[in-house]
Amino acid sequence: MKSKALDFAAKYSRILVLLLLIVVSSLLAPKFLTVSNMITILQQSSLMLIMALGMTCAMLLGRGVDMSIGSTLAIANALSASYMVASMSTGSIVTGILISLAVGCGIGLLNGVLIAYLNLPAILVTFATREIFRGCVYAYLKGRVIMGMHPVITFLGSGRILKKIPVTIIIAFALALIVSFFLRRTRKGRELYLVGANPAAADFSGINAKAVTILAFTLSGLFASIAGIIYLGRLGSAESEIGMKFAIQCVSAVAIGGISFNGGMGNVSGAIIGCIILNMINNTLNQLKIDPYWQGTATGLIILLAVILDHFARKRLGNN
Repeated sequence: MKSKALDFAAKYSRILVLLLLIVVSSLLAPKFLTVSNMITILQQSSLMLIMALGMTCAMLLGRGVDMSIGSTLAIANALSASYMVASMSTGSIVTGILISLAVGCGIGLLNGVLIAYLNLPAILVTFATREIFRGCVYAYLKGRVIMGMHPVITFLGSGRILKKIPVTIIIAFALALIVSFFLRRTRKGRELYLVGANPAAADFSGINAKAVTILAFTLSGLFASIAGIIYLGRLGSAESEIGMKFAIQCVSAVAIGGISFNGGMGNVSGAIIGCIILNMINNTLNQLKIDPYWQGTATGLIILLAVILDHFARKRLGNN
């Protein structure tokens, strides 16, 4: 009986952590379980989740994390916003969105090629491109803030369905379903797991590991640009400082959600739970009016505990 209980706890450790946090937060912060606060947490989580979906694809390879997503989002925002405000027609909105997606895919493709063909560590490559494109954003905007977004863009970022449900939650949920289907039901998605779990075996099976690597980081760039469009609508402007901490936040969320740094393990549901847990922590700390200097410390400790818990959970399941 004890063994079965431990196996159950190990298998559903992230869900149990989420439920525990809900109980603790509701006891500490009386307004935590209100409908409006729950919607706020889900809205904040949905914005993070869109980026985390791309990060999940990259991390499944076991090559490292994508540190460039914040800068990718920022440069894609700046270029597309400039085009959109120049002409407020429907055609310019569509073209602006396509520009953003193309920039995201392009930066992801660049990262993937450097990592795959030069066999460089992903964290170093993406850190370098992060700095390069952040500098490009500063040089392009020169301190300007591009404002005056089209209502269609603001609706994507801050609109609500039936005046209650944020559009961002619906978009994130739809994208999560698509990525989950891609990873579990398509050949290329399964190849991500195979390359991450055992690169040698994947190569022996005839899988082009380089192409899979390029695909994963291209997807990471694509989802960063999609998130950029949402943020553009939410803020109503494009500026050079946006996305400075997005990479760290996404890595934290997917790590909490159980996506392995060693590759080959993890799923979209884990990324969803990780994003909710991270935003739930921040929300509770804000309600308790914890000093911002200590919020980072508290968040880091909880992340560390979640990762340690996940480590022992995987070890437990691996021994059974």
